[in-house]
Amino acid sequence: MKATRLDTLDALRGLAMVWMTLFHFSFDLNHFGYIHQNFYNDPLWTVQRTLIVSLFLFCAGMGQAVAVAQGQSWPRFWRRWAQIAGCAVLVTLGSWWMYPQTFIYFGVLHGMALMLIVARLTVGWGRWLWLAGALAFASKFIAASALDTWAGGQFAIYFNAPTLNWIGWITHKPVTEDYVPLVPWLGVMWWGVAAGGWLMRARPDLLRRTVAPAFKPLAILGRWSLSYYMLHQPVMIGALMALGWLVKS
Repeated sequence: MKATRLDTLDALRGLAMVWMTLFHFSFDLNHFGYIHQNFYNDPLWTVQRTLIVSLFLFCAGMGQAVAVAQGQSWPRFWRRWAQIAGCAVLVTLGSWWMYPQTFIYFGVLHGMALMLIVARLTVGWGRWLWLAGALAFASKFIAASALDTWAGGQFAIYFNAPTLNWIGWITHKPVTEDYVPLVPWLGVMWWGVAAGGWLMRARPDLLRRTVAPAFKPLAILGRWSLSYYMLHQPVMIGALMALGWLVKS
């Protein structure tokens, strides 16, 4: 099957980009003191972040199901994967410059790079992916309880350390600007793979349907999601820094 872009999936990914932009712009306004919000504890912001990341990873999972159904080769997969992994390194370097004490060492791109490999290897599990996703979620809470119990909680020290906390079996969240571990987020991507596989088999018309003209910009944005992701924050931060300089001058 020839690889083709699917407007519906691209538009859904584009929606996630717009939502993310609004969230990050608010975060930047807070960082520069234009507003005063608690992005780390206020449910208004923490719930939004969870939903945005979930939408991103669900779309990524659906994208893998579509790519496999369209016959994407492993070399092409690895080329795209290298782009994501390379951008993850850039995010780490950029965040270290902005937030040296809380820089991003395993954020959404780092997690996505690892999860995409797992998703690609397990895309053939079909309906079992729904169960796998549920187990990924359950393991987060089971592990937290077990780590608090076993050996008086001594094992928690190892799983909470940066060397292992990328797994997600932790008892407390690390202090970092973005943290998207394997568990429970792999569960979201697995559900995306399951949903995408089902749609490609049972209702491919839903994915291949052309979106209404009003949503075309979202579809276009969704096709350039990685480039947009890497550029939007430097542009917004630069604009706010320039605004601050103009106000003070």
